[in-house]
This record gives sequence, structure tokens and C-alpha cells, in this order.
Amino acid sequence: MKERQYIILLSIVVGFSSGLAAVVLKNAVFFIQSLLGAGSLKGEESYLYLIYPGLGIFLTVLVTRYVLKNKIGHSIPNVLQAISKSDSILPRSATYSSLLTSLITVGFGGSVGLEGPTVGASSAIGSNYARWSRLNYKKTTLMLGCGAAAAMSGIFHAPIAAIVFALEVIMLDLTAASMVPLLMASVSATLTSYLIFGDEVLFNVEVVDSFTISDVPFYVLLGVLTGLMSVYFCKSYYTVEKLFSKLKGRYNKAMVGSVILGGLIFLFPPLYGEGFVSIKSLLYGDLEELFQGSLFSSMSDEFWVVAIFLLGIVFIKSIATTLTLGAGGFGGVFAPSLFMGSVIGFLYSRTINTLGVFSLSERNFTLVSMAGLIAGILHAPLTALFLIAEITSGYELVIPLMITAAISFLTAKYFQSHSLYNLQLAQKGELITHNKDQAVLTLMQLRTEVETDFSIVHPDQSLGELVKIVSVSKRNIFPVVNDEKNLEGVVLLDDIRQIMFDPEKYDRIYVRELMTQYPDAVSSSDSMEAVMEKFQKSGAWNLPVIDHDKYVGFVSKSKLFNDYRKILRDFSDE
Repeated sequence: MKERQYIILLSIVVGFSSGLAAVVLKNAVFFIQSLLGAGSLKGEESYLYLIYPGLGIFLTVLVTRYVLKNKIGHSIPNVLQAISKSDSILPRSATYSSLLTSLITVGFGGSVGLEGPTVGASSAIGSNYARWSRLNYKKTTLMLGCGAAAAMSGIFHAPIAAIVFALEVIMLDLTAASMVPLLMASVSATLTSYLIFGDEVLFNVEVVDSFTISDVPFYVLLGVLTGLMSVYFCKSYYTVEKLFSKLKGRYNKAMVGSVILGGLIFLFPPLYGEGFVSIKSLLYGDLEELFQGSLFSSMSDEFWVVAIFLLGIVFIKSIATTLTLGAGGFGGVFAPSLFMGSVIGFLYSRTINTLGVFSLSERNFTLVSMAGLIAGILHAPLTALFLIAEITSGYELVIPLMITAAISFLTAKYFQSHSLYNLQLAQKGELITHNKDQAVLTLMQLRTEVETDFSIVHPDQSLGELVKIVSVSKRNIFPVVNDEKNLEGVVLLDDIRQIMFDPEKYDRIYVRELMTQYPDAVSSSDSMEAVMEKFQKSGAWNLPVIDHDKYVGFVSKSKLFNDYRKILRDFSDE
């Protein structure tokens, strides 16, 4: 079998495996929540909301420590980091660890989603299939992307949005070589999901109200609103995460997070689990079901109570999500983004309708607002557009989706240049982007570029001793290193050429008199961007590498350029 044919066959296998993983996880979570009766708790039973989420978090912590025995990072950031720093290789344990932990966390009511863990596990499936097949970095990355696309396709029955997700969020390049495998993986995952689920999907919503031009200003304003709420989500997420990082001990974190999370869910039951049941209630305007189990259920007919209740949910959801993760639970932020978007869109349109001046379609604005939050939080406007369009089985809302998603993305981008998924990677210089130059620099690692075959001299050595070293060296740079391994300077061959053949000076001149200082130095922890910037500012062709004040070696601009061209050729190879 030719390699191209094998890649297509492998993408189908990845799609089937990922679709199966998505279906099994969704069904397993539904089964656990059905056993707990979590969807219908009311009256005295509603006090179980104080217990269930914390119980799930503690079980997740125990499973992580005693069964999996390794730390599990955030799913999609792990995938992005593997692409940039691990040759797209994800460990075998990643194929099941995120599924198991998210099953427990979400099944017991943790306020997170299953999409991120499913994408992480499916990407690991694609990565490991590629590793077993001994594929190169380019093909392994493609299989990883096929897994990510297949996961989204299997969950939402949205194959086009899934492919766009792989391009926008996973940063996969759309080339002639990647088009067909992505299509096959996405379609096979959708078919797998259909075979098991049938026609049942998360949302089976029809657009009954047509789009009118007079609604455009409201969609523009909704775009700004969802963009600002996206920024709030990210800021509150990282603020709560930092506060949790200060707590010592995993059980202390679990205890604090569980108590606060349980209290929030008791006051606002829609925060329980992923929130898709609440999203459906909003789409159909069923506030009675939304308020079920709440202390405010008897006042669901009063607008001001509804407004305050929904506003509280919007601002608390991101906190509840971070509490779940910080306490030791596992899950993603995709579903919380959809949840917040639906609440914002419903509240926005219901408020305008209540004022009586304009009449807006609450269902349409709820759907479009979901796209706005996805576009703002994930910085993925096209994914948001196609996802909502495919969920509604049509493109009747394509114009308002484009308006709101684009404006939300631009608003969020203005305040925060990176998405929630890749902010930390970008700060460390480990983020792969669609910019080829930037991507190649990210793939390059300084530790593999360091040259250590330079002849070291001591500052107290004489010129005569230096000449003996020069005579057997193939380099024209000689680092001057003291007894503590500190670099004091360098001796350049051009600087001593005129005196090195004068024996009378051999015992009168010492290395410390001949050495010069280098204009700059780099560290093994520096990003390649920082290294290239130092080369540009200093004008040097070689820079010393200093780690913890100790001399390591030199990095050469010419070697960097050669390796850059090689990686760029491999990276761009079709």
C-alpha cells in the first residue's frame, strides 16, 4: 500500500476510534447522572447539590493519584504543546486518562465540559496510531489533528465545524495532503456516532424566525457584549487558578473547591454539569425547567427575578468552572462557553423584548450568542459560525453568525491577544501558529543548537600556552573560563594573529590581557525568538550560552540558519 493510501485508511480508523470514544463518554456521563437523579432534584433533594460535585472531585483526585499515578494537564493545551515541543507525540496514557477523570468529574456534576477531554484523548489516539506506524512529524501531526476533528464531529454531528476546529484551534495547516484525511476522519466519526446515537444530537433546534435586516444593530451590540464577556471569562479563569495555586496539598484544594462549588450549584442548579439541559430550556423558553430545584423556582414568572438569576449564572459560571479544575476535577471549557453564550443571548433578547420597543427572536439570539462566546474565548470565529450553523441544520442565521462572531473575536482580541487555550504556551514561546516563520522558530530548540567543541582557555594562561591550543583547534573563538566555570570573556584569533608568532612575548602576555567581552549571551531556556533578537541587536555571528552563570557552549547564527531552512522544508513539504 502506498503511503498516501495508508494515511487515508489510518484517518478512517482514527475517526472511528475517536467517534466511539466520544459516544461512550457521553453515554457513560448520562448514565451516572441518571443514577444520581441529578436532573430532577428539587425540594429537600436539592441539598444533594452540595455533595455530588465535591464527591466527584475527591474521586477524581484519588483516581489520578492511585490509579493513573501521573499528573494530567489541560487537554487541548497539552495537545498544542505536544505539537510544538514533543514531535506531536502524546503518551499512551493520554488516550484514556482524560476520559476517565472527566467521566467522574462531570458525571457527579463538576461545572466543566467533556469536549476538551474528548479532543485530548482522540488526539492522543491519532498520535499513537501514527507512532505505531512509524510516521514522521508531519504525518503524526496530521493524525493528531484528525483525532481532534473526529472528536468534535462525533460529539456535535458537525463534520465541517470539526475540520475548521482542527484548523483554527489545533493550528493544523490545510494543505492538499491534509484535506482528504481530515474529511475522512470527521465523516467516519459522525457516522460512528449516528450508528450508536441515531439521529439524536445535543441540540435539535430549528430556526423558525427568519433573519431581518433591522436586527443587525442588535447583533453588532451582541458581538461587543459577548466579546467583553469572553475577556471576563478568561480573566476570572486565570485569577481563580492563581488563587488555587497558592493552596498547598491536593486534598486541601479539593476540600476548599468542593465546598465553594457545592454552595454555588445549590444556589444556581443550572451550573451543575455541562449545562446542555439548561441550554435546551433557554432555546425553547422553558424557564420553569431552568429554575427547577432552585430556591427561586416560585418566582420564575417575574422578570426581575429571572434577570438577576441569569445574570448571576453568567458571572459565576467561569468561577465554577475554574473551581472544578482547581480543586482537582478534570474537564474542558467548550461547554461552559456555550452555556454562558446561551444565557447571555437569552437574557439580552428577553430584556429588549420586555422593554416593548423592539421584538427580537429569543431563540435566534440565544444561538448566535453561543457562537459569540466560542469566537471570543477560543479565538475561533469560523468554528463558532459553522458549529451553530450545523447544529441548526441550516444556514438561515449565517449573516448574524458572521457579524456577531467576527465582532466578538475582534473585541476579545483587542483586550487579550491569545485565546484561553494558548495564552500560557504563547508566554513561554511554545505556541505553533499558521505563521510559517513563527512556527519553525517554535519547533527549533536551542539545546540542540549549542556547539561545545570550542577549546577552553584559562585567564592566567600565557600567550605561549594559548598558541599551543590554537595550533590544534579548528575554531577561531576561544572562551576564557575561570575555575568556577564562569565565562570571563573570549579570545578571537584575529586579535592575536599579529603577536602569536613572536616568541619573545609568549611568557610576558597573558590571556586575561587578550580577551574581549561578548556583546550578549543566551540561555538554554531562551526561546528562539529571543535568541534571534539578540543576534540581530548584537550583530554577532556567535553568542555564548550561559546557564546558571556557568559556561555551556556557543550558538552560531550560520548553524541556526541551516537548521531553520531544513525544518522549514520539512514543515512545508506536501
